[in-house]
Order: sequence, then structure tokens, then C-alpha cells
Amino acid sequence: MTGHTETPLTFREIFNLPVSVDLKTAARAFGMCRGTAYRLIALGTFPCETVRVGGRHRVLTVELLRALGIEERPVFADEIAEGVALTLFD
Repeated sequence: MTGHTETPLTFREIFNLPVSVDLKTAARAFGMCRGTAYRLIALGTFPCETVRVGGRHRVLTVELLRALGIEERPVFADEIAEGVALTLFD
């Protein structure tokens, strides 16, 4: 245990993720450190599928959202105020 804990991702950060994320970001989404994520991958029990790219693990954001039980992206009040949400439904 390193004693270094990452701050979990907020809902807004999760919904603004790119198509795929590194293992550190995926681990933060689950509220765990990167070391725990590597151990779970080695045990085959990481909460979602990872993809090896070179020597690194990547996680598809769609798989991450599914593992977190998120079916659809919510609309935030400030997005409605800014007109951003309107483009989501056009």
C-alpha cells in the first residue's frame, strides 16, 4: 500500500471522458488505486474489460460506464442554461 489515494472521478468527469481511458483513470472511476487495478486485472476480476495497447492497459469508456451501471448520459442544468443540451437531442 503506497498510502497515496486518488480522488474518485466526479459524475461530470465520467461523462466527459474520451472514447478510451488509461488504467489510472478507470481505477479512479471505481474509487481504487492503480495498484489495486493491476492486481484485479492479474486475477481476472477487474470490473470491466481492458485492452492491452503495447505494454499498457486501456479501458473503453462505454465498458467503463456499463460496469458503473450508467445506461445513459444525464443532462446537467448548466448545460441546459448554456444551450449545450439542446444539441444532444437534435
